[in-house]
Amino acid sequence: MTTLSQNGSLLAGSLRRRRLPKALPPLLGVAALGVSAAGILGTGAGGWVLTVVVAAVLFVLATLIVSGAVEGGRRARDRVATIAVYGAFILALIPLGSVVATLLAKGTGRIDAEFFYHSMNNITALDSGGGAYHAIIGTLQQVGIAAVLAIPLGLAAAVYIVEYGRGRLTTVIRFFVDVMTGIPSIVAGLFVLAFWVLIVTPVFNHGRPGYSGFAAALALTVLMLPTIVRSAEEMLRLVPQALREGSYALGVPKWKTIMRVVLPTAAPGIVTGVMLSIARAAGETAPVLLVAGGTPAINFNPFSGNQESLSYFVYEQAGAASQFAPGRAWTAALTLIAIVAILTIAAKLLARRSTIGR
Repeated sequence: MTTLSQNGSLLAGSLRRRRLPKALPPLLGVAALGVSAAGILGTGAGGWVLTVVVAAVLFVLATLIVSGAVEGGRRARDRVATIAVYGAFILALIPLGSVVATLLAKGTGRIDAEFFYHSMNNITALDSGGGAYHAIIGTLQQVGIAAVLAIPLGLAAAVYIVEYGRGRLTTVIRFFVDVMTGIPSIVAGLFVLAFWVLIVTPVFNHGRPGYSGFAAALALTVLMLPTIVRSAEEMLRLVPQALREGSYALGVPKWKTIMRVVLPTAAPGIVTGVMLSIARAAGETAPVLLVAGGTPAINFNPFSGNQESLSYFVYEQAGAASQFAPGRAWTAALTLIAIVAILTIAAKLLARRSTIGR
């Protein structure tokens, strides 16, 4: 027993000692970057992008060789896999960081009171003034109406599929949700144009078709529904069956179990799916172009008259041949992202607060 314990202690000590110093991987990275810069930038063979790529390859090879010699092949492969994961994460962040940096650099030039409190009424693309107040109002109303319509319908469909659906109707619902997921936004706009604008509105508008923000909201509802249904369905399936069975054992009806146990448990994931659908709807241009028409004036009535949105405002200003239009387009794009970010953070905080409260 003494011999076995001594051998175990020696093996454990050997395993603990066979580790690279914590400072060595960063030094290998610095050395790889230095060698790459000297070989590429020093000779003029390429720029910083090629330098970083070559440095990354050299760093992986050096880590594999050094770690394999000191720690063994298994630990070396583990380090290489860790580097690959972190590298993929950094690569995924580069486009996002580039977009955010570009928006902040170009979108802050027109952040002033005039931009947020004035419209483009009686202002041409060649004028330096004007703002996106009318577009902000249109976006909030259209997305708000679409959310009021799509969220209850989407959640009801998801609850039926998970909690009640066992027959052919469930298969049909899933099929149409899958089909709607791949529908382009312009097709949704054409559907609302053909049905609501050209058939329904003439009945209430003395025979004349009418554009409106509500028509745009209907098109956005069509786009939001599949995302809400799919995300809510997956979140509801993740709720442990034991929670449902415990509620049933206490004599709680099924509908109340769904309302008081299942939905609150899945709320954080459902909120994420809802905010994804809202972000997509807020950035759509084609439906607004087809059924809302756009207008440079302020229209607080989403049920009558043309209405603008921030995405359509960006589209108009980006295509205008003016030195002032691009600044308005970039600021409108930054405003749109800020609105979506604020709504997402607020929804997450509310969902977290309700979860903590339970």
